Amino acid sequence: MARDPRRDVSADDDVMRRARRYSTAIVLFHHAVAEAMGLGPTDHKCLELLRERGAMTGSQLAAATGLTTGAISGVVARLERGGFLRRAPDPDDARKQILRPVARRLDDIHQLLEPFRADVATVFRDFNAQQLKAIAAFLDHGATTALRHATVLRAHAQANRSTVGEGALT
Repeated sequence: MARDPRRDVSADDDVMRRARRYSTAIVLFHHAVAEAMGLGPTDHKCLELLRERGAMTGSQLAAATGLTTGAISGVVARLERGGFLRRAPDPDDARKQILRPVARRLDDIHQLLEPFRADVATVFRDFNAQQLKAIAAFLDHGATTALRHATVLRAHAQANRSTVGEGALT
């Protein structure tokens, strides 16, 4: 969609400022959710990815998060120890395991989040259907953009680590 040249740039700046504030609030909220469940924030978000995308291998989870397979091994061990995750042999490759969230524990998280959901539903009542569609589009595009830039940043960081590592050897 083309940008409207008549639009006030300060409105864009205002939305970006509010988006940063919202992002920070959501990160802090999810830290509190993780803490209430006895998890770390990374563990909680890995579990959320499994809930959202379905069962996957540790390698697939590592690729989805940008974490190393070693870090994912720790996440999986903690989630399994907390009863949030079960491992099952991959029927296509005996060397791999399929990671599946435990429905009962997802229900526990759902119950924990219910008061938040109720408050958000109250906020939604302030908007008509067209406005909610615009908000949904903003969130979808924002998530896609953030994930794309996370991938770029990880690649840049990896390239910098490789360059530093090469320089250290010479």
